[in-house]
Amino acid sequence: MANLAVVILTHNEERHIGRAIDAIRSLAKEILVVDSGSSDRTIEIARSKGAVVLSNPWTNYSRQFQWALDNGSISADWIMRLDADEVIEEKLAAEIAEKLDHLPSDVAGVNLKRKHIFLGRWIRFGGRYPLILTRIWRRGSGRIEDRWMDEHIVVSGGHTITFEHPFSDHNLNDIGFFTEKHNKYATREAVDVLIQKYSLFERDEQILQDRSSLQASLKRFVKENIYNKIPFQLSSFGYFAFRYFLQLGVLDGREGLIYHFLQGGWYRFLVGAKVCEFDRELRSLKSVEEKRQMLAKLTGLKLA
Repeated sequence: MANLAVVILTHNEERHIGRAIDAIRSLAKEILVVDSGSSDRTIEIARSKGAVVLSNPWTNYSRQFQWALDNGSISADWIMRLDADEVIEEKLAAEIAEKLDHLPSDVAGVNLKRKHIFLGRWIRFGGRYPLILTRIWRRGSGRIEDRWMDEHIVVSGGHTITFEHPFSDHNLNDIGFFTEKHNKYATREAVDVLIQKYSLFERDEQILQDRSSLQASLKRFVKENIYNKIPFQLSSFGYFAFRYFLQLGVLDGREGLIYHFLQGGWYRFLVGAKVCEFDRELRSLKSVEEKRQMLAKLTGLKLA
């Protein structure tokens, strides 16, 4: 067992939460689940498997996770971020147990490799593996970016290293759930684009300057400084073609075609369409406050 606390956010995750906790129960000193009003057996299952469960109303992922860090009474030396539909595989669990408590003091965070499972198939191509994300950090040395979408952990007080073995992102729900979830993601990402365009709020830019995942920082820079400046009618189809052909997504088979088209084509087009839709209402408004209020009205999000 490592001197590690694992934080998981949940809302109606009874299909996943038991699997996630089982994979880390022998590894983590503390397991903290923060729930946002589940109506299924999520809380019951989490508590039955030894997790501490707290409840807090949902605003967005970053604010919910930061609330967990601020209110979870975590005492472990290291903290891990884990989603309910993710699984720490045995080889990674062994690597964490072996290495984590013996890392040099100048290591503030650990990057992990995420592999995506879609319709039962590991999506290996199209630039989807490995996705390198900062998921473990020393207590007191990490926070989560304050963003509506694509939020990352920012570490301070040292550098990050990357462990060898991956974890799995394996959601068991159907394609209807996938598309509904990404429709909500598209709204949140469109909000971030418009916040940047109109300077509606102070933006959290730290990931572009810190020592977290270089891959995540580079992708953020390209998205905000190049991709978002191209008309979405071109950029979304161009991005799908880049992933599917040049990055060999075609080798992921039928499941890969579905995934790359939905996540790399349809989703990117939807984000652009929502930016266009919302911006039509914002561009004629004169003040920043008017734009803030209109964007909150259009999206139903608590943008204060």
